[in-house]
Amino acid sequence: MSEAPSSPIHQAGLASLSKSFEPTALEAHWGPEWEKRGYAKAGFRGTGAPDMAAHQAGHDFSIQLPPPNVTGTLHMGHAFNQTIMDSLTRYHRMKGFNTLWVPGTDHAGIATQIVVERQLQGEGKTRYDLGRKNFVSRVWDWKQESGNTITSQMRRMGASVDWSHEYFTMDDKLSKVVTETFVKLYQQGLIYRGKRLVNWDPVLKSAVSDLEVESTESEGHMWHIRYPLADGSASIVVATTRPETMLGDTAVMVHPEDDRYAAIIGKQVKLPLTGRLVPVIADVHVDKDFGTGVVKVTPAHDFNDYQVGLRHSLPMITVFTLDAKVNEEGPAAYQGLDRFEARKRIVADLDALGLLVETKKHKLMLPICARTGQVVEPMLTDQWFVAMNKAPTLGTGVSSLPPEGAQPGLGRPGAAAEATALTRAALRKSN
Repeated sequence: MSEAPSSPIHQAGLASLSKSFEPTALEAHWGPEWEKRGYAKAGFRGTGAPDMAAHQAGHDFSIQLPPPNVTGTLHMGHAFNQTIMDSLTRYHRMKGFNTLWVPGTDHAGIATQIVVERQLQGEGKTRYDLGRKNFVSRVWDWKQESGNTITSQMRRMGASVDWSHEYFTMDDKLSKVVTETFVKLYQQGLIYRGKRLVNWDPVLKSAVSDLEVESTESEGHMWHIRYPLADGSASIVVATTRPETMLGDTAVMVHPEDDRYAAIIGKQVKLPLTGRLVPVIADVHVDKDFGTGVVKVTPAHDFNDYQVGLRHSLPMITVFTLDAKVNEEGPAAYQGLDRFEARKRIVADLDALGLLVETKKHKLMLPICARTGQVVEPMLTDQWFVAMNKAPTLGTGVSSLPPEGAQPGLGRPGAAAEATALTRAALRKSN
């Protein structure tokens, strides 16, 4: 039996290994090298041409990269899905399939707009000074200069995509396809235009997704305002955190089981500052124990009120412009004022008229746009919508649009939504 060696076996190069994996040098070498050799070119094993025998055997594999935002950088989510896609593509390539992994980036409309607008601000300009055509041209210039961060990262990591097929979602070819698809969906009745309430950013002058709105707790106030009955017999006190929207009130509302107000349901009140007569309605939406138990209904500027307005067929009066200033629907004294300046003036005028009963401090959740930091304004605007529960109309011989086994319509399982706004992705589902 041999004796154990008195010293460790020497392994050449072991001392030169780092204690941790350092990919920098490897990525810098192999990523560009693989691309130069064309290993990921579409076709048969990087030849750039298909193999007909493989094609006839049905051995074709193509996959498209979900386009990451051109303004962004790779994060763990990208790393996860790109690792899976790269593995699948390499596997099929080694199996002798004709393969293609298509790369691309998304124009990231609002994020790109913000970046370019900040550059313009540094020059003392706005996008309106440039006009649409020149602003789009400026966006393209920025994309060429700064929009390749994420694809450079992919190149370094050696993602086996065919870069000769790279696309950008604002390319002319893709824009044409989007237009054609949009028209076809409209002709099939799957999309339509209508007025709906959306999250509106008055700085971007654009609707924003629910995902782009952050609820932030803030110190605010609850104003208690006296609304006289039209017959002069009495008055009721309405509690609100947004007195500037009262210019668009089309009703006041009480709970149908609140005995305090049973006698005035169906009567009318005179809206302070405007003199407009609006009805007193009953709806279970009201919380009897909140405030005075009486709330104003402004369907064009509140999501809950919008639903109440639909149920009771109330008029929907928009009182703000798209940059959140009082429009011609408001009294002349407030027209042109910013919504928050209008709030101060309205509260002061109510106080002077003896209609401001009290003001209480109140914590509330403000909807803040994550991109601009602005308070989002619920706004009734024209938007395009997807008819979620309508089955597509397809030509003879065309396979069904929904996945095999899916229920009729485009709604996901269990969804009650009849329409989803598409002007901006997933703006706000409409029930």
